[in-house]
Amino acid sequence: MDYISLIDKYYSHVPELKQVLLIHSRQVTDRALKILDSHPEFQVDRRFIEEAAMLHDIGIIYCDAPKIHCHGSHKYIEHGYLGAELLRKEGFPLHAGVAERHTGSGITLEQIIREQLPLPERDLCPQTIEEEIICYADKFYSKSHLGEELPYDKVRYNIWRYGHDAVQRFDRWRGMFE
Repeated sequence: MDYISLIDKYYSHVPELKQVLLIHSRQVTDRALKILDSHPEFQVDRRFIEEAAMLHDIGIIYCDAPKIHCHGSHKYIEHGYLGAELLRKEGFPLHAGVAERHTGSGITLEQIIREQLPLPERDLCPQTIEEEIICYADKFYSKSHLGEELPYDKVRYNIWRYGHDAVQRFDRWRGMFE
């Protein structure tokens, strides 16, 4: 897979947004690969981690978030499943799983229903070690503050908006990956 060509296919007409996506995705990818380098016991495909991390946010193009040059019609929280739909259409169902389940530290079906979130009514929590690694790595980098790495305490505080279960997942990942 040539993830740069895929990004070019959807983002060539929006160069500012493409730049945001590439910088953020490279930061996430580098952290995910660093986690792999520190944990040779994880039996995962390094190339898949690189590809999926670079594509995890491909759905932002459909969302409305002007501060990061997104001018679509959907709410930002929808970018994961929208990116997953795009990746499935392109023939990459495993990469789609990463895109679909990386928001927060995952979003449960119960939370979607309780909060009436504009998401498909299904569990959107990471299901594989690859999804967990990329989801975890993603939390340390904001698209609105490119180039900065958030400290763990700030990331943990940000996760609280998704609830206690989300923080517990994030804390478990820290124990596994750091």
